[in-house]
Amino acid sequence: MMDRTATTDRTIWNHPDDSSSGMDLTDFEVEATDGGIGKVHESSNEVSGSYIVVDTGPWIFGKKVLLPAGLIERVDADDRRVHVNQTKDQIQNAPEFNEDTYRDDAYRSEVGSYYGDTGPRTEDTYGAGVEADTANRPSGPDYGRDDRTDPTR
Repeated sequence: MMDRTATTDRTIWNHPDDSSSGMDLTDFEVEATDGGIGKVHESSNEVSGSYIVVDTGPWIFGKKVLLPAGLIERVDADDRRVHVNQTKDQIQNAPEFNEDTYRDDAYRSEVGSYYGDTGPRTEDTYGAGVEADTANRPSGPDYGRDDRTDPTR
């Protein structure tokens, strides 16, 4: 297992762990944080464009989903399992997979935006789309600011 505390400039379209970047993950089982979602139908190891296409079988009525490689938390080669850092709901609500356009830049941009490809982040939040300094803050205009010591208030 890799150390997930270092800062990285990788995008969500790169493998977070170089040890899995050259693997053919086809037919590996895929596990979300809350259970299995299907099998890898296709895997790509393109530089800055790596992904897996997951055949969800009966879970989402036989649909496929595109998952950027940066969502892969770890790969268990012995057990032939890919663990991703998303829940089933997050994956199910991702942009609709289209067999004809899933390799197009526009579709990848939409998928990357959905999963939070906002550029450099710490590997603690890799794939979550949350910058490290805001990871535990609720959203809102003034959250995280201490009104007692903030000179702008």
